Amino acid sequence: MIKNQLITVITAVHAPGAHYLPQAYASLTEQKLPDGWDWEWVVQEDGQSGDVVPHLPDDPRISFGQGRPGRAGMARTMGLARARGEVVRVLDADDVLTPGALARDLSVFLDHPEVGWTTCRALDLLPDGSTVGFDQDPADGPIARGDVLRHWKAHGHRAQVHPATLCVRRHLLTALGGWMALPASEDTGLLLALNAVATGWFTAETGLLYRKWPGQVTGQAAHVDETERAARMAVVEARARALAGLGWEWPEPEPAGLGLAYAGATG
Repeated sequence: MIKNQLITVITAVHAPGAHYLPQAYASLTEQKLPDGWDWEWVVQEDGQSGDVVPHLPDDPRISFGQGRPGRAGMARTMGLARARGEVVRVLDADDVLTPGALARDLSVFLDHPEVGWTTCRALDLLPDGSTVGFDQDPADGPIARGDVLRHWKAHGHRAQVHPATLCVRRHLLTALGGWMALPASEDTGLLLALNAVATGWFTAETGLLYRKWPGQVTGQAAHVDETERAARMAVVEARARALAGLGWEWPEPEPAGLGLAYAGATG
């Protein structure tokens, strides 16, 4: 059960991408939520420059923070300290939500209490304004535990659902420690961990425009360095398999507010 009617949208940003924040904000203001619901936007800078704040509007729903640079995963996890919603939606600083995206996420959680996390269809937004889809989207509906890992292993470490579209129950997110402490693939690591312990959901309607531009972190040469990439993939897989092997199940009664229990626990 969701006890408050607030969804936290969390954004990690570094200075070179800050000029895209107004477009992300505009896509937030266009969201129409279920009656009684509202959103808050937790923006966390990866670093401590003075280049981000000028791109943020004056809106009491926005919470801005800064910290030592440590990549997007650390920034998002630090931002969780200010999250008040029981549902957390990722929105990268250079991406754009489509109309109705948040309402569709929320409807899944409200209608399916067994679902711990959701993803949705994403389109790549190219510099010329055109969009390109992905040809391996799953069917609309539930994603069973282990399905993402199996697809990821069979398709060159590429998941069938996009981690940049993740929406997750906050207590499950915090139980898993937030995003992985990796220089990249931290969001894929979280996605596979979630899939190891909880049923997910895929919404076939497009919910995100994933911007492609020369300055994005995933477009840099270091992101595809084979030695580093192999290490990232190894630890991502090892974590997912270890979690699956522990026998954790979700949801369970929530004595500590986590809704996550170890099946082998007694007393």
